[in-house]
Amino acid sequence: MSKTIPPDIKEDLEKAAILHQRASSDYEQCVQFNKLMSDILGRLEDAGCYKTADKVMGILLDCNPKQGAQCEKATRIGEKMKKF
Repeated sequence: MSKTIPPDIKEDLEKAAILHQRASSDYEQCVQFNKLMSDILGRLEDAGCYKTADKVMGILLDCNPKQGAQCEKATRIGEKMKKF
């Protein structure tokens, strides 16, 4: 089981964190964030980084983009993203 997150995934996690800061009030960016995190989840699982994959899955469970509505869990997700 791999514990080291590959550099390309680390970069995408950083991109996702930046994107999330802008996404809480922008539906299109929220959708982009959700798609990026879904992609990262699969890549983490493929790399054997299961603990990090579990954290990403937790974020995805809270992330539910809704058009015309501000994210109700933006603060919670933002705190989780800071832990990466």
